[in-house]
Amino acid sequence: MMIKIYVSCQDRQTRTNINHIAGGKTKMVTGLQNELDGVLVVSIEQAVAAPYCGLLLADAGARVLKIERPEGDFARGYDKGADGQSSIFIWLNRGKESVCIDLSDSDDFALLKRILARADVLISNLSPGAMERRGLTGEVLRKTNPGLITVRISGYGSSGPAASKKAYDFLVQGESGVVAVTGTEQDPARVGVSLTDLSTGLTAFSAILRALHMRYRTGAGVDLEVTMFDVMADWMNMALCGHRYFGGAPGRTGLTHSFVAPYGAFQTGDGKQVLLSIQNDREWADFCKAVLRQPELGYDPLYRHNTDRYANREQMTIIINQAFSAYTKDELLEMLEETRIACASLNSVEEVSAHPFLQNQTVHMGDTAINIADLPVRRLSGSVDRAPLLGEHSQSIRQEFS
Repeated sequence: MMIKIYVSCQDRQTRTNINHIAGGKTKMVTGLQNELDGVLVVSIEQAVAAPYCGLLLADAGARVLKIERPEGDFARGYDKGADGQSSIFIWLNRGKESVCIDLSDSDDFALLKRILARADVLISNLSPGAMERRGLTGEVLRKTNPGLITVRISGYGSSGPAASKKAYDFLVQGESGVVAVTGTEQDPARVGVSLTDLSTGLTAFSAILRALHMRYRTGAGVDLEVTMFDVMADWMNMALCGHRYFGGAPGRTGLTHSFVAPYGAFQTGDGKQVLLSIQNDREWADFCKAVLRQPELGYDPLYRHNTDRYANREQMTIIINQAFSAYTKDELLEMLEETRIACASLNSVEEVSAHPFLQNQTVHMGDTAINIADLPVRRLSGSVDRAPLLGEHSQSIRQEFS
């Protein structure tokens, strides 16, 4: 019997397909299920980056104990939109158990040490030096738990001149240069979602998987540190390469591109906008013939090649907008899809909320239920669907680790 595991994107969902090939027959199973079953994760976490990492681990089947101060993770106060509870907190913390621990209390600290003696992974994103001051380092903890993997999430690292620098998503977007390449020519802009936090949580998740695989081979734990700045610096490499090697970093261009045309938002007859991204000359010719109904433009020296179109993009945009003014957005999108032109609707958040492509999930916290977008890699039994109330599992965990 041969088993193959691979990822495919044949439909709107990213699926992991497992082919069991035996006796010439193939059975297809889509989805994953509890692949981290038996892994105990302790997460001394707050805000977004570490909680998102913990969410991904919980959805993969790990048991995640969320260690909260007695007053709770401050993310519980981010909003009150879910029956007085934070919808943001519910999104980030489903699948976890909440235990309130006061690290300054000797009994609580002893409880935490007992839990860590049995843990596989320790995640933390407290302020710089907080774990060291309490002796909660990998070097100390692995004396009683040799296989423990520790993951520190920080803004700029635990050493160096910026070790004590406070870091939030927006600030790291600025420090790493993300806002320098985002926005319009006149004004920079932060990315409108928590790009730094989420990408850091995702990077920490992948690092933990690598460390678990290494421990499977060696039996040894390891200390890892993932910094928000490092993650964003890596994601900035396209702009950095532009600055260093081909004449300068791309400027802020809003919804347009720094060297491809037509690329951006174009007006429709019903006052809406359609996004186009035409990246080769054949597609441009098809677009001129089937959509603009001006086939001669496909071979016009002013527009035939991308470099020509980019040099003459202002006049080209006028031509496109004039042609588009005869159609509604829906009519244009249908024509563009039929012609196999790369396009999209410029949707509002309200429109995305009702999007036919959107896969939703209902999540509960206590008696509260909210609908959120599901995780992109789905479990056979469905994603974890319950977030913990503050200290909901304190009593049971205290008894378990007494």
